Amino acid sequence: MRYRYLGRTGMEVSVHCLGTMMFGAVGNPDHDDCVRIVHAALDRGINFVDTADMYSAGESEEIVGKALKGRRDDVVLATKVHFPMGEGRNRGGNGRRWITSAVEDSLRRLGTDWIDLYQVHRPDHATDVEETLSVLTDLVRQGKIRAFGCSTFPAEEIADAYHVAERRGLHRFRTEQPPYSILARGVEANVLPACRRYGMGVLTWGPLASGFLTGRYRKGQDVDLNTGRAALTPGRFDPSLPVNAAKLDVVEQLVEVAAGIGSSLPELAVAFAAAHPAVTSVIIGPRTMEQLEALLKGAALTLDDDTLDRIDAIVPPGTNVYHPDGAWTHPALAETAQRRRPLPDRPAA
Repeated sequence: MRYRYLGRTGMEVSVHCLGTMMFGAVGNPDHDDCVRIVHAALDRGINFVDTADMYSAGESEEIVGKALKGRRDDVVLATKVHFPMGEGRNRGGNGRRWITSAVEDSLRRLGTDWIDLYQVHRPDHATDVEETLSVLTDLVRQGKIRAFGCSTFPAEEIADAYHVAERRGLHRFRTEQPPYSILARGVEANVLPACRRYGMGVLTWGPLASGFLTGRYRKGQDVDLNTGRAALTPGRFDPSLPVNAAKLDVVEQLVEVAAGIGSSLPELAVAFAAAHPAVTSVIIGPRTMEQLEALLKGAALTLDDDTLDRIDAIVPPGTNVYHPDGAWTHPALAETAQRRRPLPDRPAA
């Protein structure tokens, strides 16, 4: 396993990061099995583990805490905050009130005194970014976190946060965690260049594009919409929908590319994300030991220029075959009032 510096934090992390979204009730409810997966990853050289408070309602953090007992000092541990935790108001978001409470809950579940990388899981347009940066800066000064970052932020908000931090004398986002895969290359046009400009580390999520780049879903084959991820969001998997048909068309071409270099489709997908110069680490999120072994098998795969050129011809740089993040859409796109003047104000004369 190779290592890269995580932006300018001074921390070295493995090029593969172990993601734990599938640990707990949502994925693998067997805690002992999940602990074994963590230990196997660490034994193979992974020293970077990413979780979030909302993964299985905190259960993932508890599992990670169990797994890291006795090995905590050797691991760069990342978690996230933002999404609601439980019922009631003010139990989510990026404000001081919630983050101050949520970090204590994460520290308790993880069984640690500090978090190496604390990430804001999504933007929050109800909260001024200065408020968010201020409380996170305080947590660094208190020693509860070592650095902080953002996740799935558009480039303009990354830039805005950078300049707010500079003007106010606050610590700044040191990392970004964007969705990035062969099927979702939109971040190449703006987010990844912004991260390079500001010296930010990048840990990408979704290299397998919600399973489409595992080879499990193929053109002309039936998709069971009643189990797994397809049951949760059938609209993202139903092959009768044009957007999903387009994904399947691309998958068939990528299967040929992988076969041509003697690799599996998942190995190709993960190696692709790791090849971008802005990317520090690629999050792999296995549910089982078999999935972990399959993904690590391709860790040494090198994609040459000819292979990357073939991928570029299938999915042009900076384009998305589909929108990768169904959990958050920028208000400027989601809210019609942000895109349409009141009816009387629309005419030019």
